[in-house]
Amino acid sequence: MKQYEIDTAGSEETAQFAEKLAKLLQPGDVLTLEGDLGAGKTTFTKGIAKGLEIKRNVNSPTFTIIKEYHGRLPLYHMDVYRLEDSLEDLGFDEYFEGEGVTVVEWAHFIEEQLPADRLDIFLYHEGEQRRKMVFIPNGNRYEQLCKEIFS
Repeated sequence: MKQYEIDTAGSEETAQFAEKLAKLLQPGDVLTLEGDLGAGKTTFTKGIAKGLEIKRNVNSPTFTIIKEYHGRLPLYHMDVYRLEDSLEDLGFDEYFEGEGVTVVEWAHFIEEQLPADRLDIFLYHEGEQRRKMVFIPNGNRYEQLCKEIFS
């Protein structure tokens, strides 16, 4: 499986790359975000929101699991960290197959509920400010998306 990588010099650069990616996103796109605490998952999501022309402030939906934002496309921002021990089906497929873009933080906690076609993104600390982002496309749509954004 092909993967794509980019290093950023700080949170602003991370958000800018996500904003650029968001301009290419379509209804039904699913992005998963994994990484250590403070690695930039929410910063990345803020960049996605900006690229989707969302005006509201985006923050982690830690206590609500899902937050919805409206812009050029709806953004469904999920933080499923608190579902670590839950096997309950909470209707995520309605979001994954919906009219918006879904971003799932800590997606490995709901691995069995995720669509097979998606873009998995891993964020790593590379020093105090630097971040490494690894993109793994699953499915033709996401392979083409990566080719476009990384060309």
